[in-house]
Amino acid sequence: MKLRARFTKIGKVRWTSHRDVARMWERALRRSRVPVSYTAGFTPRPQLSFGLALPTGCESVAEYLDIVLDEPVEPAELARGVGSVLPEGVDVVGAGVVEPGTNSLQEDVSSCTWEIHVPGVVPAHLDVAIGRALEADSLPVRRERKGRDVVDDLRPSVLALSCAGADADGALLLAELGTRPRGVRPTELAQALGVELGLSRRTCQWIERDGSRWEPLTAGPAGAAVVWERAS
Repeated sequence: MKLRARFTKIGKVRWTSHRDVARMWERALRRSRVPVSYTAGFTPRPQLSFGLALPTGCESVAEYLDIVLDEPVEPAELARGVGSVLPEGVDVVGAGVVEPGTNSLQEDVSSCTWEIHVPGVVPAHLDVAIGRALEADSLPVRRERKGRDVVDDLRPSVLALSCAGADADGALLLAELGTRPRGVRPTELAQALGVELGLSRRTCQWIERDGSRWEPLTAGPAGAAVVWERAS
């Protein structure tokens, strides 16, 4: 049996790495006595499969994890048990059964939406930067790959940008960024826009196929601990 969990990463915990979050989940699953399936071999590992890595320093309300189990467990039971021992800021907001034959999260997710604070910029100036980026034929950024500096074009992966108005001491940027062939980090988007970006929060991950798109698993209503549904 395989279950999919949707969880948050908000507050100070956003400074922990993707590897540290994996360790948190491994400890929480052990403490809550979830019958996780382990790999065979000399060093067995729990069969956990995370979705797209969240850049360190970013928040999210839409992180995902697939868990292979040796015994059936109700999604709501898993969410309650594991959620009670995860650190502050990491909350399970959804859980569901993954149907056999479902692709992995890494294979399925094609884009992510973000809410990004842009400090020291009024909405009108952010609109200008957005318009310039969307009209550009290319948005080159410098990346390091295998120890070498390379220049990549972000424009094909910048699917949508808009300004949602004023936000605290700046403006709020809404962005949908593609994940293929490589995902776009908010810091790279900042380079392309020519602005400084503040706190970034991933709000959705999207699966798109045959003209339709959906989330890997929806979150529960406000105040609810979990929603039990099929994940496919």
